[in-house]
Amino acid sequence: MEMLTGALFQRPPLIAAVKRQLRVRTIYDSKLIEYDPERRLGIFWVSCEAGTYIRTLCVHIGLLLGVGGQMQELRRVRSGVNGEKDNMVTMHDVLDAQWQYDHNKDETYLRRVIYPLEKLMATHKRLVMKDSAVNAICYGAKIMLPGLLRYEDGIEVNQEIVVITTKGEAICIAIALMTTAVISTCDHGIVAKIKRVIMERDTYPRKWGLGPKASQKKMMIKQGLLDKHGKPSENTPESWKKDYVDYNLGTAAASGNATQVKPVKRKRETESESDEPVVPTTPTTPKSPPDLGKKDKKKKKEKKQKLLLATELETGSVDPKSTPVTTPKKEKKKKQKEIEKGESASGDTESLKKKKKKKKEKAETGK
Repeated sequence: MEMLTGALFQRPPLIAAVKRQLRVRTIYDSKLIEYDPERRLGIFWVSCEAGTYIRTLCVHIGLLLGVGGQMQELRRVRSGVNGEKDNMVTMHDVLDAQWQYDHNKDETYLRRVIYPLEKLMATHKRLVMKDSAVNAICYGAKIMLPGLLRYEDGIEVNQEIVVITTKGEAICIAIALMTTAVISTCDHGIVAKIKRVIMERDTYPRKWGLGPKASQKKMMIKQGLLDKHGKPSENTPESWKKDYVDYNLGTAAASGNATQVKPVKRKRETESESDEPVVPTTPTTPKSPPDLGKKDKKKKKEKKQKLLLATELETGSVDPKSTPVTTPKKEKKKKQKEIEKGESASGDTESLKKKKKKKKEKAETGK
């Protein structure tokens, strides 16, 4: 049992509803509770990662013992925070609680039966967001440092955390991109990456685009001091260029002056749409024409022949019936047909058959 702890390779059994692919799952702890040598049955308790197949684990134990093994019965004792004996109710309880609420307007039974979703995330590390940033996160915005109000100690990178409001409502589950030490020292940046949004949209009012900078930017766009995308143009005052820091363009404020880094061009953006200045190119020497292949030369010859025939027909020097238009490909085909006819007339059918067989063999080998 101790050998089969830690990270283990597992392939889902034949009955499984997932793809039978080799994967790694961690077993944290395992204890042998009981063993009956006469019936050859054992009972063991396992604490494992989500997605571990106990059926496969039983097979592996049998292989290690050298006698074979299989699972007879499985009982889930705990799932996440919820244990087997914690807050368990029957479906009859749910019906009774609903009836009590509908007829007597008493919700105490219903609150005893149904618990809030936040109870599942009691063990997760928490980030508390400002009310103004809640709805933006519900719409998929990045969890940025300016919208953060409080944070818990001991957050590590790539750790699963829960983002909550000031009232304790879960907004989303996220994966941390900063540690607690980095959050405390930085002024701006992405704190976490959203994994799953829990809260419904528009539960909190929209607040983006209402700040002092955003409203000033809208006014400047109306006045024509900025372009329609809010980027600086010829009319923008120098004070705006110095003070305003656009984090979307990856600008860095150094010694009071904001230096803009050019954003990466998208594939869809054409040359006409791009705002970059045209760089003058140096005059280059004309390149020599590339060497034409055999196919190009043949095509040119065919075109020349057709043009000559067309001019002769127009002038009337050649009758169209007497001189049919022929190409080198057609001539080759005619020659082959004449050869085949001559061979058939002389009675060399066997040689033709041999040739055909050779062609078939070559084709098969090529395939």
